[in-house]
Amino acid sequence: MTEAIGFIGLGKMGGPMAGRFLDAGHTLVVYDVREEAVAALVGRGATAAPSPAAVASEAGTIIVSLPTPDIVKDVALGRNGIVAGGKVKNFVDLSTSGPDMAREIAAALAVRGIGFVDSPVSGGVAGARAGTLAVMVACPDELFAEIGPLLEAIGIVFHVGTEAGLGQTMKLANNLLTASALALSAEAIVMGTKAGLDPQIMLDVINAGSGRNSATQDKFSRAILPRSFDFGFATGLMQKDVALYVQVARKLGVPIDVAGAVETIWTKTAAEFGRDSDFTNIVRGIEQRAGVEVKPKTKPNP
Repeated sequence: MTEAIGFIGLGKMGGPMAGRFLDAGHTLVVYDVREEAVAALVGRGATAAPSPAAVASEAGTIIVSLPTPDIVKDVALGRNGIVAGGKVKNFVDLSTSGPDMAREIAAALAVRGIGFVDSPVSGGVAGARAGTLAVMVACPDELFAEIGPLLEAIGIVFHVGTEAGLGQTMKLANNLLTASALALSAEAIVMGTKAGLDPQIMLDVINAGSGRNSATQDKFSRAILPRSFDFGFATGLMQKDVALYVQVARKLGVPIDVAGAVETIWTKTAAEFGRDSDFTNIVRGIEQRAGVEVKPKTKPNP
């Protein structure tokens, strides 16, 4: 029997990622505050634990996928956190919690002899389900040699550095580009639609030309033009990621002329549609202010 690994945080990203570890043949001990999320993994062969501490008493490697930095810190260092477990050796954070929090948690765990792997991921829910995420790992070389192969169950693993926080920095740079592409594409498509262009034809042209990006190639066709707004990532999480980027850039003395404007529109979107709304709703806010709705007149090109 293989040594169990623990997985904490079974949300839209965490649930599919935990499932990938089960598919790879790993023995899994899981915890989430939502009983239905735990039950879904138990139904596939995982074992439930009543707390993060309990997970860390049954597994040596604990993997977490959690929504905010404060929750990551509490799960790692809180009274019922993994530090209270009797078996934990390594803590792998797949969340986007920012470089400062990563360094703080790494230092606190090091005092207890627990290794920290700063390992945020990118690729969305579809990537989590397919095991094709970009996995951005920052940890010492010897720890990477142990944990890197394990993380191949969820995607393509990149060792971006040896210091805690570098994985988070890489993720924030990536997500700023994602957030900017969607925000600017939304403005451009709304502008063209109001001028009289068919948004589907706009996307066909953009995706055949130099303006193509992750929003025009995927998000518009899957969740915006069909008006489903269900791509699978929360507005509040995107706003949080952009705000973390701005915080880090300011601390480093890097200009935020564009990033600051991107943060403003994501903050506005979160206020208009709620932090739990799907992040593709950013288009709806721009539509409302422009007085037009993005609806295709033609079918997409095959």
